[in-house]
Amino acid sequence: MFERVLIANRGEIACRVIRTCRRLGIHTIAVYSQADADAQHVRLADEAWPIGGPRPAKSYLRGEAILEVARRSGAQAIHPGYGFLSENTAFARACIEAGIAFIGPRPESIDAMGSKAAAKALMEKHGVPLVPGYHGEDQSADVLREQARRTGFPLMIKAAAGGGGKGMRIVRAESEFADALASAQREAAGAFGDTRVILERYVEHPRHIEFQVFGDSHGRVIHLNERECSAQRRYQKVLEETPSPFLDEARRAAMGAAAVAAAKAVDYVGAGTVEFIVGQDGAFFFMEMNTRLQVEHPVTEETLGLDLVEWQLRVAAGQPLPLAQEQVRAQGHAIEVRLYAEDPDQNFLPGSGKLQVLRLPAPSRHVRLDGGVVEGDTVTIFYDPMIAKLIVWDQDRPQALQRLRDALAACEIVGPKSNIAFLERLARHPVVVEGRIDTGYLDRHLDEFLAGDASPADRVLFAAAVAALLHDEGAAASDARHGADPFSPWARADAWRVGHAGKRIVALSLQGQRHEVEAHGHRGDYRLQHGEVVTEVRGARHDGETLGARFDGEAQRFPVRVDAARVTVHDAQGYRHAFERAAAFAWQSKETGGGNQVVAPMPGRIVLVKAQPGDVVEEGQELLVMEAMKMELALKAPRAGTIESVSAAQGDFVEADSVLVRFVP
Repeated sequence: MFERVLIANRGEIACRVIRTCRRLGIHTIAVYSQADADAQHVRLADEAWPIGGPRPAKSYLRGEAILEVARRSGAQAIHPGYGFLSENTAFARACIEAGIAFIGPRPESIDAMGSKAAAKALMEKHGVPLVPGYHGEDQSADVLREQARRTGFPLMIKAAAGGGGKGMRIVRAESEFADALASAQREAAGAFGDTRVILERYVEHPRHIEFQVFGDSHGRVIHLNERECSAQRRYQKVLEETPSPFLDEARRAAMGAAAVAAAKAVDYVGAGTVEFIVGQDGAFFFMEMNTRLQVEHPVTEETLGLDLVEWQLRVAAGQPLPLAQEQVRAQGHAIEVRLYAEDPDQNFLPGSGKLQVLRLPAPSRHVRLDGGVVEGDTVTIFYDPMIAKLIVWDQDRPQALQRLRDALAACEIVGPKSNIAFLERLARHPVVVEGRIDTGYLDRHLDEFLAGDASPADRVLFAAAVAALLHDEGAAASDARHGADPFSPWARADAWRVGHAGKRIVALSLQGQRHEVEAHGHRGDYRLQHGEVVTEVRGARHDGETLGARFDGEAQRFPVRVDAARVTVHDAQGYRHAFERAAAFAWQSKETGGGNQVVAPMPGRIVLVKAQPGDVVEEGQELLVMEAMKMELALKAPRAGTIESVSAAQGDFVEADSVLVRFVP
């Protein structure tokens, strides 16, 4: 076994590899960019070396810099994680030439299967069923346009070297093809340094099911069962689980055999994933092979009781696979979701900033957390905005789903926006509960998973107000105990005044809407009014996690977290309502744009400028394209009008809220 391993990655996966290495007694060496000097993977590793600027091209994609660190630090092997250089043939080959083990497949296997186009050609040769399309070498615009016509619409454009939904576009009409191709190629170039694409006929309402495969240098290849990844938004996996609720034993065996055959075709060594498109009739088609560990590998580990990173290390060191195919035995059901810094109600706009509060459920046999940040860390604009992976396990799928709901309810993120409420709705939606979701369902029915701007139920609003009142009274009492006169009546927070009953205004904001609750009373007994609705609350108590009270004589319990700035309430259906505390007698809204200007929604780089001063544009017309968090964001005209000025050029880095375009008033 290796004694010194360098991890050529960052964030969650680097921390994940470090934990396994530490358990095995392996010395770990991290690398980091300027943006990651204080990152958790740097703090967890036994040693860490700087490799360049904050952008991936200046750091984590610099293979020569990483190899130089490996040589100087005495690393015997390099674990590439996923993303970055994990499927880079040149890097894998350079490691071998430098006498350093690459913890991954042979370069020849990456060549054959790391490219979607090459993998399709190989599978076609071996008789594996493929979706109709084009995966040829000629990437000229004319050839791609002609092949798109032959393939037929709708079709999918995919980055040949891609993954994670980057460089993918659905095109439903020929008139949309040129713009979609250009956008996919730009995104592919930024994410992978490779503009090549493949074309595929788009299969309507498919499922996405992948098989984990593992090979060793002794010629053995096995699979470790499937993962259902059909819950996707814009080709980015949102929820992964094993076993698939769709597969029966016969179909599972057929797909597993096809996955092993695909891996054997390239003499595969290490961890890999063979991905299939599965039609509603059960027919399956080879989609691609990822020659690396997948983000969703923990669900496989939880059902099999294995550590796949340990398997990677042992196989790379020349050891045989620990198990034969017939020894692979799964138990229970596991589900994974990814907590992201993003705003689902703003088209999942990636976020950045300091994690002021990061509360996650306690790890247990049923709950696992794989993360790369802790409270107080900053989510930067330069990398994927994932905060943590939440994995749950139980004996069957219904129990695992309930574990997921409970674990999500225990999560709280303050700082950048997060997708927690979106995931909570996902975990309760009938198509997920019944196992009927397909890869396009979220995009077709996204409104079913978003809170929107609906007003909260009065009972929910009153519960939030009661929690705020109890919190403020407790804080005032604590302050009084530590003050000069702990018995002063003026230290009470009940709004008592001479000659009339005390009245307080509890002001709460939800989705930008202000709600005022008029409150009379103290210490858990209140009369509350919101508009024309009045309720009597008696016996209210809050233990830090749960609010219990009688509302007009009806006892009810709410999961509630409260502090001086916010109140989070889960209603009877389990949905989250995250209220912001507001001043009782003042209301100020932050203007971030307006009808006469377009502002940058977050820090990023301008990759395309489509408008010039004097242009007359229509409402919704695309004016600029910016790149942030490895995504392209289209900035559109808020109204029809004439452009007065454009304050950004292609290649410029801009800060959040920078005015980029002004309209003639």
